[in-house]
Amino acid sequence: MNKKFRKAVYTVGMLASLVATSACTNLDEKVYDTLVNENFYNTREEVISAVLRPYTHANAWATPGQDGWWRLSEYSADQLAWPVKGRHGQDGGKWIRLHYHTWTGDDASIQQAWNLMYWGMGLCTSPIEALEGRDISNMGITEEEKAAFIAELKLFRAFHYLKIMDIWGNVPIVTQVGVPVSPTTAPRNEVFNFIEKEILENIEKIPVLSATMTGRMSRAGAYAMLVELYLNAEVWTGTARWDDCIAAANQIINGNAGAQNGQMALDPNITDAFKPDNHLSKETIFALAYEFQKSNTQPQWTADFFYFNQRAITGGGRNGNDGTVVIPGVYATFPTADLRKTAWMLHGPQMRFDDPTQPVLGSNDEYQGQPVVFVDNIRKNLEAIRNGTDPELLPSDMTTGEGTSGVRFNKYQLGHIAHPSYNSTDWHFYRLTWVYFAKAEALMRKNAGVATAEAVELINASKQRAYTATDWPTYAYTPATLTLTELLAERGREFIFEGFRRQDLIRFGRFHTDSWWDHQPTDINKTLFAIPNNQRVLNPNLAQNAGYN
Repeated sequence: MNKKFRKAVYTVGMLASLVATSACTNLDEKVYDTLVNENFYNTREEVISAVLRPYTHANAWATPGQDGWWRLSEYSADQLAWPVKGRHGQDGGKWIRLHYHTWTGDDASIQQAWNLMYWGMGLCTSPIEALEGRDISNMGITEEEKAAFIAELKLFRAFHYLKIMDIWGNVPIVTQVGVPVSPTTAPRNEVFNFIEKEILENIEKIPVLSATMTGRMSRAGAYAMLVELYLNAEVWTGTARWDDCIAAANQIINGNAGAQNGQMALDPNITDAFKPDNHLSKETIFALAYEFQKSNTQPQWTADFFYFNQRAITGGGRNGNDGTVVIPGVYATFPTADLRKTAWMLHGPQMRFDDPTQPVLGSNDEYQGQPVVFVDNIRKNLEAIRNGTDPELLPSDMTTGEGTSGVRFNKYQLGHIAHPSYNSTDWHFYRLTWVYFAKAEALMRKNAGVATAEAVELINASKQRAYTATDWPTYAYTPATLTLTELLAERGREFIFEGFRRQDLIRFGRFHTDSWWDHQPTDINKTLFAIPNNQRVLNPNLAQNAGYN
């Protein structure tokens, strides 16, 4: 892999922050803190720093840790929640509103997501304008490099728009910084068409995926965007595009879009894509790259996922906010024989990394100084024990948790502190397993929901890694057992924590109709989030989504 580039993403890339802060966060704001293009883009290093800057910003909105696409997508769905645990986790009730679908256009979490995502989009648009408007003789790059950089930025901007469309549906399409001053809302199908056009016009202008494109938008990433676009086309536009989804998936599966490490292939083990050295993964398509050892930058998702005393569990140097838990009952949907159940989640007594004979002790909660035992429920167990009552009779909802309530995240591994790649685990936006599942679903949708032999083969190729050779024959799918309902369940098991659950539930018609744990069915209008009201004050041309006026 190209470690020089991985460092560049998080060091040189930061130099461009001043160039592109005109990011359309508030779409009608005048910006006074940008540099004049003629005073920047005067060296190859300055050009590259501007091209890479949007990738560093994606850490803020596309992964857990801040209020962005990931949090809105996962905490509103049926697998993960951030409940109140004792004195922790109230946070103005924002996690509660996400879980119960009671958010409004005034929610700070929705406002922050809009700000961060449109800011990132602007960090793409600003250098596009600068590169298009200047001659290469003044920038130290070739015409070929200029064209490739512009195409890469347009594709990464399309990635922002795809996620923005996923969350809000009907949004403005802006391709110039500050123009127009108050853009009007475009309907979702127009946004879809814009994204598709941007991808198709630029996909052949950028390199295929290779080690030198680690952490950047490559041809493989662009095809993965098309897969996502066409997989959800029926929801997003009213017209199914299953054949297009299959065709885009085949470009990746057949190796036509390149690979980060040799030939594109599924990793042999379920942990390979999530290890500290997962830059060696065979199935990486597009990921956010980290290089802690050289750039001192690190993933931010520990804040959402880690317990207060996580260092004792992992042997690393980072703790968290004791936030995210697996919703009660989800853990039980994984068969006991499913290796993902123990590899990707923490349940039961937690033992010290440096001495597995000793328990990890609680910190900063009701279990201070007591052994930490993560349980598959959210209730006041300690209180019941002290009162001599049956914990099973206690209420269980978003307000009744304790410090150790809920099964916990263990999917991505930062490694112990002495690991050569400690704290440098890349976060996947797309991996080959996800493409396999998308193609299988498209094949089934075309076939009236019935699994074809190829669909079964695709899902079994992924799922088989989660079982021993002895157990596998019991759990292998057949065309009869791989129903659409079962496919959604298996998607939940395979992609838990990865950000796609809300999108999946909506596509299967389950997001607003299903009950889970203490969550009850909600209004279909909640399949889109509210346009932030503070943005509508700034820009009166922003139309609110249905159900929020």
